[in-house]
Amino acid sequence: MTLAGGAAAQEAGGSFDLPENPVIFGKNDPNHRTATVIINGEVITGTDIDQRVALIVAASGGKIDAEELQRLRMQVLRNLMDETLQIQEARAQKVEVEEEEVEQTYARVAQQNFGRDTKALDQYLQKIGSSPASLKRQIRGELAWQRLLRRNVQPFVSVSDEEVRDVLKRLQDQKGTEEYRVGEIFLSANSENREAVYQNAQRIVEQLRQGGSFVAYARQFSEASSAAVGGDLGWLRPAQLPPELQAALQTLQPGQLAGPIEVRGGFSIVVLVDQRKVLTADPRDALLSLKQISISFPPGATEADATARAQAFAAAMKDARGCATVDAVANQMGAEVVSNDQIKARDLPGPLQAMVLQLSPGETTAPFGSIEDGVRVLMLCGRDDPKVDGGPNFEEVQNQMEEERVQKRAMSYLRDLRRDAIIDYGN
Repeated sequence: MTLAGGAAAQEAGGSFDLPENPVIFGKNDPNHRTATVIINGEVITGTDIDQRVALIVAASGGKIDAEELQRLRMQVLRNLMDETLQIQEARAQKVEVEEEEVEQTYARVAQQNFGRDTKALDQYLQKIGSSPASLKRQIRGELAWQRLLRRNVQPFVSVSDEEVRDVLKRLQDQKGTEEYRVGEIFLSANSENREAVYQNAQRIVEQLRQGGSFVAYARQFSEASSAAVGGDLGWLRPAQLPPELQAALQTLQPGQLAGPIEVRGGFSIVVLVDQRKVLTADPRDALLSLKQISISFPPGATEADATARAQAFAAAMKDARGCATVDAVANQMGAEVVSNDQIKARDLPGPLQAMVLQLSPGETTAPFGSIEDGVRVLMLCGRDDPKVDGGPNFEEVQNQMEEERVQKRAMSYLRDLRRDAIIDYGN
């Protein structure tokens, strides 16, 4: 090795003495993985990996090629190893998670994330090649780690009143500016692994752009505490975000993705879920009372016939003179009426939101639909406008700042557990 080459290698690798052209002794195939991994005496099997991978594949609609699937398995293995270390550390510290608590969280996840009850979720997981036990183990790991951090880390984290007041003042100064509902996948990096982490982040972005589930990838890949809720950071003001993320989000429309973005400590991939104005009432939060009136066309109806009937339908709805009489008018036309008195404007499809918010009570939207699906209109019966958002209070801001600092220490805590672990890649 030349002197110049050795100096470059030592600079790149810190205190390592790395040759520029290493000669490899023996075989080391990074794509070959043994059936089991034993970490501090606890076994992680190939089945454990397969069942966790199946969750991500199903959430991504099965659109994962062989190369990505192999990388996904390696990431899931690392996640399972971290999860095992977290559960082991909680057990060693006498931090217990009751079975009932796991079952309650499982039921909540079934309803909120899958729209099913627990029995239906059990069947679904088995159908896709996963299992209830795999998901419950992930839940147990998350609960155990959160409880451990609350006991061993959180008491030693503090945020001064002055720091909180500074944030609140910045929020008031930004009244009327945008705030964002953000999803994030955070990957930690340092000077040694920066390029490898960046490449990994790019591959995740490629999968997401091809239809991969952001929530599923966040749960498996993100190293932030928000991973447990699919990367959802909630509503954030610009002052609460790193400058790099602020700049990126300002260029996005709801549903769009940005990243990888280099931030302090690593890289972030973000999705803009929604946006609104700081400390300003959002019309899309108005609670609406609507009636949907719809007609259908007989099989074989021509476009001319459908258009004529749709025009007659629209004229009749326009002359209906409000929600009190629309049912009778609809009945005369053979139309169906469905009422909903508790729907937010933001829950309507995008093109309909603006249309409905421009209506006065008793007015209807323009007809929409098709020959196959029928034609319908929405009539506004009432509207309760949202109150001005007063923004987060002192305690909410303080809690968020404390959580950010807890997570920084949590990453260090987990690195220590990895460093001290005894790992055996079984035969």
